Amino acid sequence: MALPNFTPEERAKALEKAAQVRKARKELKENIKSGETDPASVLKTRKDDPLVSKMKVKEFLQAIPGIGGAKADKIMHDVDIPGNRRLGGLGIRQAEALLEYLS
Repeated sequence: MALPNFTPEERAKALEKAAQVRKARKELKENIKSGETDPASVLKTRKDDPLVSKMKVKEFLQAIPGIGGAKADKIMHDVDIPGNRRLGGLGIRQAEALLEYLS
């Protein structure tokens, strides 16, 4: 698939939008880490919120206090979630199993 040809203005606009999304996702992860945001509530909004739906599952898990890379991998393996899956791509059973695992 060929990449679209952007004008310099369109490219700058796209880069700015991407930076805003990265910043918002970083704030969400910090809120999860600090306990301000409940991971279960984030997981429940995975289909409705584009910011959440495009976050990788491993990235989400690692934002939860006490879960690092190895533990996130183990959880994903136990719940049968592929390593490159995003929250929006989780099936109903995968999301329910992940919610149960986090409870």
